[in-house]
Amino acid sequence: MAWGRAVKQRRRSEEPANRLAVLWLFTDTLRLPDPLPAIARLPRGLCGVVFRHDKAAERPALALQVAKLCKRRDLDLVVAGDVRLALKLGAGIHLRGGRWQGRVRPGSVRLGRWRLNLVTSSAHDFAEIRRAQSAGAQIIFLSPVFPTPTHPGAVALGAVRWVRLARQFKGLKLYCLGGVSGKNIRLLGHFGAGAGAITALTL
Repeated sequence: MAWGRAVKQRRRSEEPANRLAVLWLFTDTLRLPDPLPAIARLPRGLCGVVFRHDKAAERPALALQVAKLCKRRDLDLVVAGDVRLALKLGAGIHLRGGRWQGRVRPGSVRLGRWRLNLVTSSAHDFAEIRRAQSAGAQIIFLSPVFPTPTHPGAVALGAVRWVRLARQFKGLKLYCLGGVSGKNIRLLGHFGAGAGAITALTL
């Protein structure tokens, strides 16, 4: 939280108009079956939520509860991989690897009077960062930075490689994701524009 507040303060001086959340809680069906208590504890104006829960039996109903809570607490919200649900909730969309669903493209996404208000994306390498950039992502979560229980056995980028990629994309909002803690996030210096996490934001 202290790191996130420091980044937010730095942004205010460099980019006064930038109001994007700095810290993002990723919901997870296995590791965070009920995300509502964790969301209710997130600081206002600093955090956002990436709603995944892809395999949850009551996903639409839970998504509606999450959306109402986020609105009440002034938290940004994006829905992973489901444009229609995102539009119904008045939320943003989270792309996977910079890929839109089917023939959907940025700028053409509407449902009645609703239009997507934010696009984020995951990325795991140089090519996916480029794809996410072309897809119109305002925030790109580059992962996994460190070993993470979400993807056991996956090869982590490590701080050095993560920073090297971030340097190549200085104009983008690259957020770190994967095994992030209050201690190891400082290894990334000032290159991280923000961070996504599960455990670090639910302790």
